[in-house]
Amino acid sequence: MTSAALPPPSPAGASECLALTRTLRRRGTVVLSVFALVWAFAGASGTGPADGAVPLATEAVAVLLTVAALFLGLRKGAAPSPRTVNLPANWARGVGIINGLEVLAIFAVIAAANASGRPGLVPVGIALVVGLHFFPLARLYDQGQYRWTAALLCAVAVAGLLLYAAGGADTTVRVVVGLGAAVVLWVSAFHLALRG
Repeated sequence: MTSAALPPPSPAGASECLALTRTLRRRGTVVLSVFALVWAFAGASGTGPADGAVPLATEAVAVLLTVAALFLGLRKGAAPSPRTVNLPANWARGVGIINGLEVLAIFAVIAAANASGRPGLVPVGIALVVGLHFFPLARLYDQGQYRWTAALLCAVAVAGLLLYAAGGADTTVRVVVGLGAAVVLWVSAFHLALRG
C-alpha cells in the first residue's frame, strides 16, 4: 500500500477536543508551574551560597507561587475553559516530536556551551530553546497565549545573552535568565489557571 492510498489523517474528534479542553487548565498549570519552580531554583543558585538568606528566601517564594498556581489550576470549583480547543490532525504526535527536539536541542546547547568554555551561556541557550518550542505548541494545543510565553522566554534569553556579552558574571546571567524564565512561566500558569 502506498502513502497515496492511505486516508488523510482526520482532525481531532469533537470528544477528544472536549476532553482536552477539560484537562487543559490542569495539565498546563502543572507543567508550567513545575518548570517555573525549576527555573527559579536555577536562578536562586546564582544569588549566593545555598544556605544563604537570599537563595533560601527566593526558593521559599518560588515554592509559594508554585503552590498557589497549582491550587488555582487544580481546584474543584475552577470554571471550565471559556472555549473548546480546535486540535489539528495528529496533534499528539506533533507535540511529541516538538518536545523530543526540545530535549535534543537542550543537550546540544549544554554540550556546545561547555565545549566552547562558555558554561555561562547554558541558561541563555536553554531559555531560547524552551521559548522557541512554545511557538509550535501554541498551534498544536490551540493555545494562543503560548505565543506570548514563547516571545517572552526568547526575550529573557536575549537579555541574558546581552548581559553575558557585556561581561556579566555567569552567576548574574543565571539569576536574570532563571528568575526571568520563572516569572514568564508562572504568569502563563496563572493565566491558564484563572482564564483557561
